[in-house]
Amino acid sequence: MALDTVTAVRHRILELCGQRGISINKLATLSALPPSSIKNILYGKSQNPKIVTIKMICDGLEISLAEFFTSPEFAALEQELR
Repeated sequence: MALDTVTAVRHRILELCGQRGISINKLATLSALPPSSIKNILYGKSQNPKIVTIKMICDGLEISLAEFFTSPEFAALEQELR
């Protein structure tokens, strides 16, 4: 079953944190973001996270935006227009 984009972003953040063994609060520190910004994405309060926020998360994880979006979940996204 394909995911929507926001769910895929959420899963990818959690996957990358898990791979690195870091908490959401640690990711926030590394990304120079308030923990609430990341938690809002993860817990569904933010339904349209800004690309700049995702870029800051990538900077904190020391990866590019291309690396962030290179995962099977993003390759299998359904069209958002319905």
